[in-house]
Amino acid sequence: MTYVVTDNCIKCKYMDCIEVCPVDCFYEGENMLVIHPDECIDCGVCEPECPADAIKPDTEPGLDKWLQINTEYADKWPNITAKKEPPADAKSFDGEAGKFEKYFSHEPGEGD
Repeated sequence: MTYVVTDNCIKCKYMDCIEVCPVDCFYEGENMLVIHPDECIDCGVCEPECPADAIKPDTEPGLDKWLQINTEYADKWPNITAKKEPPADAKSFDGEAGKFEKYFSHEPGEGD
């Protein structure tokens, strides 16, 4: 098992999860984070820290797509180990449906 970041992180990009991760397995895209599944130790401390409820265990049904996205982009995006401020309009996107299709960016973030 591993944890994955799902679509509700898109355009919210809260980073509370980064501060509690003991193995620094988060990677930063332009408008979301992903978890590297080979680095995640399945401790679960990140899941309750996410204000957008965007982190889920990959054992939940229907998360195969998100496991693939996290795996692919963790290899392309820079590692991030320190919390930054979320986007100013993050709350307005929290819970919006269809965020992947509307807003997902393949571009990397800044990382550390």
